[in-house]
Amino acid sequence: MKYKCFEVSIKDHVAHIILNRPEKRNAMIKDFWVELPKIIHDIDDNSKARVIVISSTGPVFSAGIDIGMFVNDIGGSSDKNQPHYGVDFYNNSVLPLQNSFTAIEQCRIPVIAAIQGGCYGGGVDLITACDMRYGTSDSFITIFEINVGMTADVGTFPRILNHMPEGVVRELAYTGRQMPAVECKERGLFNKVYENKEDMINSVMAVAKEIASKPPLAVYGCKRIITYSRDHNTMDTLDNIAVWNMSMLAPSEMEEAMNSKKQKRQGNFSELPKRKNLSC
Repeated sequence: MKYKCFEVSIKDHVAHIILNRPEKRNAMIKDFWVELPKIIHDIDDNSKARVIVISSTGPVFSAGIDIGMFVNDIGGSSDKNQPHYGVDFYNNSVLPLQNSFTAIEQCRIPVIAAIQGGCYGGGVDLITACDMRYGTSDSFITIFEINVGMTADVGTFPRILNHMPEGVVRELAYTGRQMPAVECKERGLFNKVYENKEDMINSVMAVAKEIASKPPLAVYGCKRIITYSRDHNTMDTLDNIAVWNMSMLAPSEMEEAMNSKKQKRQGNFSELPKRKNLSC
């Protein structure tokens, strides 16, 4: 299928979603917000892959939300005496944008971000919704919204606080400064930093293929319980994982995992069941 903002390919159980508007610095136009969750849901609901990699094109990963959306598509008054957009603006405009990135977090399979160059505003919202993040040495993030008189509202704050200290997040939010890749790794946001994009993509794909070689149901269980653990206390999580394993543990998959390792071959695992009529 052809998309306006993305290229999508699937090989060896790994789906590669590429932001593909380099001439516009991969700014997130209206089509972006419709296409991304549609792609994620299609891959997940139809069990087309076991891992998703999101990367980009050109010198900038993403310039963030296209400000033109707020003027042309989202609306609202530019009158300084009427600064509030109101409930309708939030329900009709902001919630769909938030849901586009929540689709990444709620996807059953791991999603990995590979970041080159600048990652501005909405780009930070995107990568913080992913399971893992890798960057090139010239990459950086910036919570840019403050520089255009906005408060980031599409997902950065509740997610980035899981990776970096509150004081650091506040500094980034209040100043809009750029945090370079090395600091992103030191702070725990990036898993690893590479000298160039080619090395990064090759390494990320190797990680993705390694994950894709594992039992999909067990990987899904890990993703679900890790996210649950983040948002709940220890006792609630222990109860949740006990119920999960009681319901979902598959002895045949465990046996195949052990046998394939012993026999030094690829495991022959069942795919996640397809889901119907769950897409937004």
